[in-house]
Amino acid sequence: MSGSTTRMTMIEAIRSAHDLAMERDDKVVVFGEDVGYFGGVFRCTAGLQKKYGSHRCFDAPINESGIVGAGIGMATYGLKPVVEIQFADYVYPAYDQIVSEAARMRHRSAGQFTCPMVIRMPTGGGIFGGQTHSQSPEALFTHVSGLKVVVPSSPFDAKGLLLSAIDDPDPVIFLEPKRLYNGPFDGHHDKPVTPWKNHPLGEVPDGYETIPLGKAAIRREGSEVTVLAYGTMVYVAEAATEETGIDAEIIDLRTLMPLDVEAIITSVQKTGRCVVIHEATRTSGFGAELSATVQEACFYHLEAPVLRVTGWDTPYPHAQEWAYFPGPDRVGRALREVMED
Repeated sequence: MSGSTTRMTMIEAIRSAHDLAMERDDKVVVFGEDVGYFGGVFRCTAGLQKKYGSHRCFDAPINESGIVGAGIGMATYGLKPVVEIQFADYVYPAYDQIVSEAARMRHRSAGQFTCPMVIRMPTGGGIFGGQTHSQSPEALFTHVSGLKVVVPSSPFDAKGLLLSAIDDPDPVIFLEPKRLYNGPFDGHHDKPVTPWKNHPLGEVPDGYETIPLGKAAIRREGSEVTVLAYGTMVYVAEAATEETGIDAEIIDLRTLMPLDVEAIITSVQKTGRCVVIHEATRTSGFGAELSATVQEACFYHLEAPVLRVTGWDTPYPHAQEWAYFPGPDRVGRALREVMED
């Protein structure tokens, strides 16, 4: 990291990335529901319309299919749209546009056209949003060839990864864990909120500094077990490791597609054990892909079965939020179990 830095929340880091990208390239346009005049429901685009005008940052009707469809058209004709879906739970009407058009554009046209667009959306629970404002649909996108999928876990990563996503020539799904917008969250909902100003990853470069897509980060080095996590689960893993006293190596995947398989293999071959954590439902979740990857690549190094700690196979509940959310107690039990084998 070079140059000056500023303490930022994840909201401010995302806003800064938009600002720098729009300042650097007139082809970058930003739009979505309440994105322009109001600055987004989470304020991630506040001030951009006033600075760059309503032709570059503007509001869209409540029509996710139309938002993404318009973005695909813009991208095909040379613009770089960054569109916001207000909550990841609302992306489903746009799924056909994403899968059938955006993801296929390069292959369908034999490289004559690309679709350089970013689709941002807040994801995950922990805010009492119930089943319509808490979903984690990342596996629906990692399954689609032609898409990149990013899940930042800090202001530092959010800014650098978003700048890389905007620079990318192909469509990127950018999932923002909403529980991390204002501070890291380790699953202890009964404790005071920790702000980003007290966390080292809240220190963000002021300039145009990117983080390459497809590169994981080791958040904690360890020797006994590898924990694969992303988004909010990174901090849950840190809390569980500290509370159990188990020497876990915590890998923050950051980008799910492309996946940093090399980092995963290197760690699991060292530790011989692996626990996978995600907030999404268990069956066919991305954790299954991670588990299969570890099993195939590290079979002869494994000293215990790969374990998963995930959400349950139910809609996110309106009540009993913390019984659904994979907290440090559940992760801690998995760490102890994998060490017993």
